[in-house]
Amino acid sequence: MSVEETETATSTRSGDSNGWDQRVDVLGIHVSVTDMDDTVETFAGWIAAGERHLVCVSDMNALLHARADAELTEVYNTSGLTLADGMPLVWAGKRAGFDRMARVCGPDLIERVMAEAAERGWSQYFYGGADGVAEQLRDNFVAKHPSLFVAGTYSPPYRALSAEEDAEIVGKINAAGPDIVWVGLGAPKQERWMAEHRDRLDAAILIGVGAAFDFHTGRLDRAPVWMQKAGLEWSYRLYKEPRRLWKRYLLGIPRFAAGILLRPPKPVS
Repeated sequence: MSVEETETATSTRSGDSNGWDQRVDVLGIHVSVTDMDDTVETFAGWIAAGERHLVCVSDMNALLHARADAELTEVYNTSGLTLADGMPLVWAGKRAGFDRMARVCGPDLIERVMAEAAERGWSQYFYGGADGVAEQLRDNFVAKHPSLFVAGTYSPPYRALSAEEDAEIVGKINAAGPDIVWVGLGAPKQERWMAEHRDRLDAAILIGVGAAFDFHTGRLDRAPVWMQKAGLEWSYRLYKEPRRLWKRYLLGIPRFAAGILLRPPKPVS
């Protein structure tokens, strides 16, 4: 097989104006083979070209949710990018032969993009979090990057919005005209919301970043860097929130490991 044929066989078109989007099949979820720099440049390409995409940021728990739901699987597998938030997904990609694959986690990504946005003029909208969280997030990032433009914020109530309420917030977001809408509703709620609203929102990028809102407003502590790099961030979060997270990790980790053994990761063809 020629080099060109090999590249085609291991790639899928994502609508990325910068080229081809390589993906690896991890338990049926097609995870993007990328790193932080390439992700930011992909965003830049979409914004410049006027393309519209949604982006999933997936850790092990989110991936397990997605593979158990056909609709969620479709969202992840047809996204503009499905990023590897956790090290287990990176290790799965490397096992499939993608040595360049790197972790692109929500808290790091939002911090990097805010710095880039301040330089490149990209406007932001923060959707999600408890009352006051989105506003505090805006204030924190604008204080750090004074030239950053945040077009708006909204923290939805902890209930389903009526059709009228939903139409109103869609109108507000579109009127604000952001390039990027950051969605902090937690997985899988945020992925469902993005899929339902992708065709109704004009922003180039909708991206679900889970707990990143809480990390950047001081409501949650991140694990030490060495634990993040070692794939042990889950243990720090479990230590901090044992009652809420024990099932997620103590049951999820064996399920993920067993699944990888039974269905080894492979390039998406």
